[in-house]
Amino acid sequence: MAHLEQQTSSTDLVYQLEDKPPFTNCLVSAVTHLLAIFVPMITPALIVGNVLKLPVEMTAYLVSMAMVASGIGTFLQVNRFGMLGSGMLSIQSVNFSFVGVMISLGLSMKDKGLDENTMISTLLGVSFVGAFLVCGAAWVLPYLKRVITPTVSGVVVLLIGLSLIDVGITNFGGGFHLKGTPEFGSLKNVGLAAFVLAVVLIFNCIKKPLLRMSGVAIGLISGYVVALVLGMVDFSVLQNTPIFTMPMPFKYGFHFDFSAFLVAGTIYLLSVFEAVGDLTATAMVSGQPYEGETFQQRLRGGVFADGLVSVVATALGSLPLTTFAQNNGVIQMTGVASRHVGKFIAVMLVVAGLFPIVGRLFTTIPNPVLGGAMVLMFGLIAIAGVRIIMTNGINRREAVIAATAVGVGLGVAFEPDVFKLLPEVFRNAIAAGGISAVVLNLILPRDVHDKSIYLSDKKD
Repeated sequence: MAHLEQQTSSTDLVYQLEDKPPFTNCLVSAVTHLLAIFVPMITPALIVGNVLKLPVEMTAYLVSMAMVASGIGTFLQVNRFGMLGSGMLSIQSVNFSFVGVMISLGLSMKDKGLDENTMISTLLGVSFVGAFLVCGAAWVLPYLKRVITPTVSGVVVLLIGLSLIDVGITNFGGGFHLKGTPEFGSLKNVGLAAFVLAVVLIFNCIKKPLLRMSGVAIGLISGYVVALVLGMVDFSVLQNTPIFTMPMPFKYGFHFDFSAFLVAGTIYLLSVFEAVGDLTATAMVSGQPYEGETFQQRLRGGVFADGLVSVVATALGSLPLTTFAQNNGVIQMTGVASRHVGKFIAVMLVVAGLFPIVGRLFTTIPNPVLGGAMVLMFGLIAIAGVRIIMTNGINRREAVIAATAVGVGLGVAFEPDVFKLLPEVFRNAIAAGGISAVVLNLILPRDVHDKSIYLSDKKD
């Protein structure tokens, strides 16, 4: 028999994919998603701007355009225009995978004597062209179904979750900027994060839908109030903030460098696997099929939107975008999988980008407050990866693939220099684990059960 489309139990969902929640519930759920992604969304631009020592106004523009582009991308994803978009609650945000690459390429350009305008226009130029690789990859996904299996996708999602946990637990202790100081892991920071986590857990156990889906937002708001009382909120980032920012395509010009394009293009192609993993996890937590023709259409539309949105984003002046894994944890915790919530999120993101003061208010949330919620949400992403791996059960072959790939991925996370003789991309945990899973899936012999499934697929 051919594979039947499978669907997760949707009994835990308060609102299904096509449900239209009341305005208040939509608004609360949208704010919850924004709280989960807002700081990670703007942080990459802040990091790149800081390390490359870009002018303040240039960094601010990158941040604003990241929000505008994320709003446009989210709107395209949730509405599914023809073959464009996943039609699920897939939120677009800045791709963290590009941070290291942008910094490395940017520093190299600075060493060559390029000015800031030429440097940023080149970085965005190669990203603009590279985004078309993702658009093209969307149309060959059906031919890759023997490569991107549930085991491969599950491994990628699992590694995404495990990689993000490092970010969550570091924020739990106070943030990356405090590491190595007495303040990191202090009673004040850990206590505040633990308070937020406790509030989120308590509300997640309540059966009333509105309270349950508000758990993350209430936890973050409660933590913010406590942080205000403790004097942990810094409002200095609000100074000298412009009232309005107008998007300008190719504001800093357009330059292209082929060697830089090869590096960025490699990251783009690997990001396709991340997108597949994230979209698979979104389908699973949304109670939608994560195998079969319906899912393949969603997958193709989602990846195609990923590429097209990055084309728009880099043209406007943002770093490349991708579907954000964090929101799958929010869906699981709140029970809200309605794609109509995404429309609210899209509008809020565009408004926040056009009026920078709105976005900068979110950046005043202390790291421990975010960490308290992140630890649980990122852990749920990892669990979603395990569930994907177990989709069709797990035999000896699949267990070997998953174990080896996760071992390599986590090993690289702990000791990235172990592959220092290989291209830099192999020093990324998700990339190393994903590539390992793909290679093993192609070369390891299948057992009798696997062969029978393959033959039935071929007949279909």
